[in-house]
Amino acid sequence: MTQEPKIRYSDEELEEFRQLINNKIEQAQRQLELIESAYRNDQNNGTDDTSPTFKAFDEGSQVMSKETASQLAIRQEKFIRDLKNALIRIENKTYGICRVTKRLINKERLKLVPHATLSIEAKNMQ
Repeated sequence: MTQEPKIRYSDEELEEFRQLINNKIEQAQRQLELIESAYRNDQNNGTDDTSPTFKAFDEGSQVMSKETASQLAIRQEKFIRDLKNALIRIENKTYGICRVTKRLINKERLKLVPHATLSIEAKNMQ
């Protein structure tokens, strides 16, 4: 008698993934707070009394760092949203099922990219 291929992860496996994802969310939120506080602190870095030449250079780098911080914050917010969506899939017991092939995504891939919705083979097809 051949064993049926698994169509979903067990409740125990889903619980492991839930813990992994919750840890990732906590880390990501801490990083987001750091990015945001760096952005806020960058508003005034004590260069008001320096010469105009240096101020012009400083404003250029300040603008650059604000843009960079903003992009990092946006990426981090998306990452957190993707992780929260993965928690919803765990609740629905659809977590780890590839959107394209409808087969289980490799466990090792999910440990590395816990918000993945595509298997490696589906990703390679894109």
